[in-house]
Amino acid sequence: MRTADWQDYELIDTSSGERLERWGDIILIRPDPQIIWDSEKKDPRWRSAHARYHRSNKGGGHWELYKKMPDVWPISRKGLTFRLKPMGFKHTGLFPEQAVNWDYVSEIIGKAGRPVKVLNLFGYTGAATLACLKAGASVTHVDASKGMVQWAKENAAVSGLAERPVRWLVDDCVKFVQREQRRGNRYDGIIMDPPSYGRGPGGEVWKLEEQMDGLLRLCLTVMSEEPLFLVLNSYTTGLSPSVMEYLLNVLMVPKLGGTVSAGEIGLTVTSTGMVLPCGNTAIWRGEGLC
Repeated sequence: MRTADWQDYELIDTSSGERLERWGDIILIRPDPQIIWDSEKKDPRWRSAHARYHRSNKGGGHWELYKKMPDVWPISRKGLTFRLKPMGFKHTGLFPEQAVNWDYVSEIIGKAGRPVKVLNLFGYTGAATLACLKAGASVTHVDASKGMVQWAKENAAVSGLAERPVRWLVDDCVKFVQREQRRGNRYDGIIMDPPSYGRGPGGEVWKLEEQMDGLLRLCLTVMSEEPLFLVLNSYTTGLSPSVMEYLLNVLMVPKLGGTVSAGEIGLTVTSTGMVLPCGNTAIWRGEGLC
């Protein structure tokens, strides 16, 4: 399992359906349904957290604040700064396990020896976009949420990347790629972190299992003549690494060559030294990277 190194983030402990996490100086307790073990909570920070997210049986949930904490606070990694805040449905605006993929694409871009254009679909608050910009790529960042795109812009600004070549777009990702195909725009790398379910700005319904094949086929039409990578992330239970690997092998390799790999990504738990699985990633690599 691939894991990322962090200083400003720490998965301290896990027990009884919850994570104990440190985000900079802020300690949070958040639910995680895969934590089915009821291990002893020895770390005293279980009893001194700043806030805990409680899920509701009716859907959603709420944050319970135990200590005064800032509305927004920063954490950093490898020269990038991310502004965090407690959001609805337990999130903070960052998925720290994805840092392994930021490092991966940054290395490819840095070694390319040529201008690299990256398309980041479902770009969220922009962590992957920032990593690509810092590595020297130009990036088109697309997300259906105006608020998330604004948040990504703010992260770019505090990371000193606001003047780098980037397009920030609030749009339905499928419709955007269709228009890019007609316009003849091409990309050397594509990153996708699609939700399991969502709605576009015009109310369009997105269901990952139903639309993933079609979106990947569309993405093939906007790849450059010498593409470098396509990174597909998923938190959907039905899309195992093997399924994602099969999908990319069927769609990408016959047309573009290259190779495909897939696996889980996770976070090391400080209290046990073991790794908590946090999602799946499948990666297609171009011929020159095999």
